[in-house]
Amino acid sequence: MRPTPYVASLRIYEPLSSFDPAEQLRWKNLSATENTARAEEELALRRIIFPEPPSGRPDGAHVIDLDGIRYVSPWATATRCWAALETFKDRLPTSVFPLFVSPAMEEVITTGIDLLDDKVPYILNETWVIPPRWFSLFLPEDRLRGNNQDGAFTVLCTKISDARARCEVAHNTVVGAFGEGPVEQEIENLLDWLDMFHPKSLVELDYGGLAQYLETALIQAGENGLEADTSVEDVLHSLAGLAAGDGSLAGQGYERLITRWRRVQAFEQAM
Repeated sequence: MRPTPYVASLRIYEPLSSFDPAEQLRWKNLSATENTARAEEELALRRIIFPEPPSGRPDGAHVIDLDGIRYVSPWATATRCWAALETFKDRLPTSVFPLFVSPAMEEVITTGIDLLDDKVPYILNETWVIPPRWFSLFLPEDRLRGNNQDGAFTVLCTKISDARARCEVAHNTVVGAFGEGPVEQEIENLLDWLDMFHPKSLVELDYGGLAQYLETALIQAGENGLEADTSVEDVLHSLAGLAAGDGSLAGQGYERLITRWRRVQAFEQAM
């Protein structure tokens, strides 16, 4: 089992040639077969026990070699720690925040952050659930699933140009159906994030350890494990219903999706 089996990731892989020469030299010798997902998660767990400035140590990266081109998704740990802290901080009153994150811990997380040239994370994470908007970036044929040394897995990968076009369709469809609001804003934020990367990049959705929980939940429901996961199809179904002005059709896809992932979220309460 993965060190943090409750985390799913949405990653951007930029072509190695788009990085500066120093980073190209650093990333070009990485092994594309190394289990970097496990290494990243193990490092995250160690930092929980032994906090340290995330900008103060060398970082890793995920690598894909495809059609003779190397694509790299830096962990960008310092950037992600900073972004997570800012998001968490914005959601709490200033008087309450220190009860969760001490001033000393905040200093550890933010030390050196001003030295970062780019505060855009290559990787977005969610725990116990995958946001529906993430599925809107892919088609069923982008999906690969099976079993490896960590158990069940599901990974989807596509060109960033295709992901962006699909995200724009999803955004326009939601705006047309509901107008502006929280859901529309979340999709727009995802679209803005995609716009920040090289146009020849790849986008990858990795269920992470959630694939194992999902497979268990589907089997318990009498279905054929991960082969019964139609999350991408359900989101496409729902968007097609919204585009056609058919609320019943849209609701069918959304209900299937939410019901499936509620079963996964239920494992959090059972732990």
